[in-house]
Amino acid sequence: MSEKDTISMQLVREALAQSCAPGAATEEVLSKVGIDPALLHRSDARVPASAYARLWRLLARRGDDEFFGMDPRRLKSGSFEFLCRSAMVQPTLAAGLTSGLGFLSLMLENMPAQWVRQQSLAEVVLLEDDKQPRRAFTYFTYWMIVHGVACWLAGRRIPILAIELRCPRPDFCDDYQVMFSENLRFDRPRTRMIFSADCLDLPIKRSPEELKRFLSLAPANILVRYRDPQSLASRIKQDLRQLPAELWPETEALAQRLCMSASTLRRRLAEEGQTYQGLKDSVRKELAIVWLAEPSISFVEIAMRLGFADVSSFYKAFRKWSGSNPGHYRSLILNEAE
Repeated sequence: MSEKDTISMQLVREALAQSCAPGAATEEVLSKVGIDPALLHRSDARVPASAYARLWRLLARRGDDEFFGMDPRRLKSGSFEFLCRSAMVQPTLAAGLTSGLGFLSLMLENMPAQWVRQQSLAEVVLLEDDKQPRRAFTYFTYWMIVHGVACWLAGRRIPILAIELRCPRPDFCDDYQVMFSENLRFDRPRTRMIFSADCLDLPIKRSPEELKRFLSLAPANILVRYRDPQSLASRIKQDLRQLPAELWPETEALAQRLCMSASTLRRRLAEEGQTYQGLKDSVRKELAIVWLAEPSISFVEIAMRLGFADVSSFYKAFRKWSGSNPGHYRSLILNEAE
């Protein structure tokens, strides 16, 4: 993880909220991990992800709790390692998830969970009681652990299609959208994470040496790189969101609009690990997921809005993006009474 990768100071404050006394104790902790305490008073400040990872580990050691004191039961030091070690001996990711979620459900009083397969989609659901919802940071810390370990077990990143949370939307969401999904929904009846079920059958092939390397880098290796909102790719995606799909420019017209040649545009996007076609597909997927959560918008209208020639083309593209057909995704995302 590069030092250029950054985390919002807002998340630093959240991590300190229940695990460190304010005042001198907080300043001492921040100084030890290389974070200037003066940044606490700046809402727009960001810190290196590596420093945030050091803070996580220091707080875990001091409180003997790898969950920042956010549950009545401590997730004692060594729990993350045990979670990984017990899950990696399972044959498939599905079995690994069963093992990992079972362990976390035993260790944490307020966060029992299970995964459910729904045809081509899967979801991890928190089986909460009817008490007040937890704060967003609590939920996202849990998802960071579960999703980070799942990706390591599978040997690849598992795309998240949606995350729903019972809590209200916090004042800041940018980092959460980067870490997990653009599609975050708050004030929902349940807290759950939805992803394509095809990854559940992936075999787990991890060695003790790989586990040792993974643990030595954790949690920095499960913090996703912050995407610069001023990057060329981010600017292009923002522009595409503001236009009807039929008015999206071709590569040459876009390059001309940006006062550069088409070859320069391709090169600069490649430097950011992007392509223009990939950006268009990404925006189409984001918009499709948002509109599928609105039952009043028909599949025909969604296909038209996204610039597809017909509904069947939209179905084919959505299945390629998500591993699920639009109808099944809509039925799952709207089935909130189940």
